[in-house]
Amino acid sequence: MKGIAILGSTGSVGVTTLDVVNRFADRFRVVAMAAGQNLDLLVEQIKRFKPELVSVATPELARDLKARLGGEKVDIVHGMDGAIAVATHRDAQFVMSAIVGAVGLRPTLAAAKAGKDVGFANKETLVVAGEVMTRAVHESGSKLLPVDSEHNAIFQCLEGRQRANVKRIILTASGGPFLKLPLERFATVTVAEALKHPTWRMGAKITIDSASLMNKGLEVIEARWLFDLAAEQISVVIHPQSVVHSMVEMIDGSVIAEMAVPDMAIPVAYALAYPERLPLTHLKPLALTECGALTFEQPDYNRFPCLRLAFDALKASGTMPCALNAANEVMVAAFLAGEAQFLDIARNIETVMTRHSNRPARTLEDLIETDGWARAQARELIGLHTHAA
Repeated sequence: MKGIAILGSTGSVGVTTLDVVNRFADRFRVVAMAAGQNLDLLVEQIKRFKPELVSVATPELARDLKARLGGEKVDIVHGMDGAIAVATHRDAQFVMSAIVGAVGLRPTLAAAKAGKDVGFANKETLVVAGEVMTRAVHESGSKLLPVDSEHNAIFQCLEGRQRANVKRIILTASGGPFLKLPLERFATVTVAEALKHPTWRMGAKITIDSASLMNKGLEVIEARWLFDLAAEQISVVIHPQSVVHSMVEMIDGSVIAEMAVPDMAIPVAYALAYPERLPLTHLKPLALTECGALTFEQPDYNRFPCLRLAFDALKASGTMPCALNAANEVMVAAFLAGEAQFLDIARNIETVMTRHSNRPARTLEDLIETDGWARAQARELIGLHTHAA
């Protein structure tokens, strides 16, 4: 039975992971979980899955959780050290990295260094620290198994194929809720509008990233490290139906696609059981005759400048992707809190990138310094704009 540790158990990917584990309880056992502040859900998860170790964000939450659990037998830890303890649990062969944002970097890196296979739903870790992370995986012999639907699709399409025969990969994007929105309306976009994703059900941060197409930009940078590709070998197309999850174009002109219903259970299950597949009989099969027309179009950088900024960061390399990600996390949080407008997200990220003195990203310390600097810059810009308003 495979021991599973989950970083981000109360988030959307964490919940899906636990659902798959529950359906295949004879194959998987949850040994450790880390969550943030959703204690109501976490208590339910602990009572159902009986992990040995659980981590929460703060000492106060840890005390509250212990009180709520009564006599439940579980070790409770907290903070970054707690998340790292979950990621390196002795009985975990597989770690699902589903914490949103750069906060997932250290525990995910610790899991890789400990030789754990990592299911990768935390794209920010590779965006921020791709070189550091891939080096740790290579040195420990662990596996990075992509869980984002697009990268999981590419992973499946590349199985058994020689990389020398790959011309490029094509990541698909739904286009989010603003694909056809008149450009003059972007200045007055509300949080509620941005959270209405037409296809996927995700957490708030990822949903806003999908509305700006920054999510796809982060996936472009992630793909560079997952599949060892140059920026010129990664393309993005808008595919509103979200049936084709991504494609690989070979040097002879053949294009191989992975198609499925838009449900995260599929990539989660593939990563959990790799190289086997699990029978997900609870999902509605993909009925091609009911799909209607499948359309594809080039992304418009005027509509989605965040995607352009991500490609710029990838081409610059070094610490620039880290600065991009940090500024984006601050701006998305500000937008969700009503402290910034939707258009401020791309505008302020570009300003931070322009100000950033790019340098090689060889160590974790280089990246932590850049992350802190970029967050401070983004917060300053929010304050300036708020004051001006």
